[in-house]
Amino acid sequence: MSRPVIHSMEHGSNGGSENLALSQDATAVELSVVMPCLNERLTLGTCIKKAMKSMEELGIQGEVIIADNGSTDGSQEIARQLGARVVPVAMRGYGAALRGGISAARGRFIIMGDADDSYEFTRLGPFVEKLREGYDLVMGNRFKGGILPKAMPPLHRYLGNPVLSWIGRLFFKCPVGDFHCGLRGFRKDAIERLDLRTTGMEFASEMVVKASLFNLRATETPTVLAPDGRDRAPHLRTWRDGWRHLRFLLLYSPRWLFLYPGAALFVFGLALGGWLLQGPRHIGKVELDVHTLLFAAMTVLIGFQSLNFAVFSKTFAITEGLLPTDSRLSRLFKYVTLESGLLVGALLILAGAGFWVLGLSSWQTHHFGPLQPEKTLRIVIPGFVALTLGVQIMLSSFFMSVLGLGRR
Repeated sequence: MSRPVIHSMEHGSNGGSENLALSQDATAVELSVVMPCLNERLTLGTCIKKAMKSMEELGIQGEVIIADNGSTDGSQEIARQLGARVVPVAMRGYGAALRGGISAARGRFIIMGDADDSYEFTRLGPFVEKLREGYDLVMGNRFKGGILPKAMPPLHRYLGNPVLSWIGRLFFKCPVGDFHCGLRGFRKDAIERLDLRTTGMEFASEMVVKASLFNLRATETPTVLAPDGRDRAPHLRTWRDGWRHLRFLLLYSPRWLFLYPGAALFVFGLALGGWLLQGPRHIGKVELDVHTLLFAAMTVLIGFQSLNFAVFSKTFAITEGLLPTDSRLSRLFKYVTLESGLLVGALLILAGAGFWVLGLSSWQTHHFGPLQPEKTLRIVIPGFVALTLGVQIMLSSFFMSVLGLGRR
């Protein structure tokens, strides 16, 4: 069995022959094992040895890369002594370190995992097999493989990971049961096309989400999680990093963040308002009148604004390459243009003004004296909603045109 190929960071100055040898070695590398590192001297050596032994047993030409995030405990020297390649990454953060390591990797396949001795670097075979079958992303699943006692805090095991993974599957239809497993394999060229950008712990979610959005082939394999071997607290911060993961999932799904809530509010407000325009309504002993009508008007406006944000954010994300193109949005823009938006907005403004003229006429019949609010507000409120929606549509049409400049 061939031993894993180990590459040094030191480049000679002898010129062509040495560079040629380096290039030939690089093309021979099938697998790069990338480990982010920040002061991991107690466990780093063990992880490197396990990864190298696994590659040797599998007969894989590979390398171990330590993406060092500024360690001050001698982790770099430990890695070099064991034959790993150290890649310094100045920008702090889990995602930043991994991005640096992935960029420097020479392997066609990459397996990433934490350097805290909690993951099974001795069992890289299932990941490599799936990658050789043609999958772009192979996720480890700790819930299927097993979580040893004290390996994961109860809050993470029974609430954080399951809930965030469920939200990820709901939002993005990802075939992944453990969104945040740190041990995962992928094809380097496929992941680099995703243009991953986050620098913190949410990098794990970004990889899975964008792999699903850009239709990469993904699968998972069971893996065991063991207690880490460090003598200090982990870098992970439960509430801070949990919120960052949730925030990322929401920001990458304008549909769930803006579209669905906005559509629900808009339709509910229209239905409730239309129901109350005829007069007071009773539900049991409760009477709903113009005060509820005003609430319905507010709901319509908030819902419409949320729908606007859904279109704005989706368009911006596509323009910036954060999300793939959407054929439905492209078809929509064939009909929803600046001119059509201005026309619809102007008609609504005119309708709103018409309601107010009607209200003014009603006031005139009362010689501009006291009015019955229950009747007058049923004229004024629809006018207010129509006029406000008209202005919003006109302004939104101009803003969409600005976004469209970048899209075109």
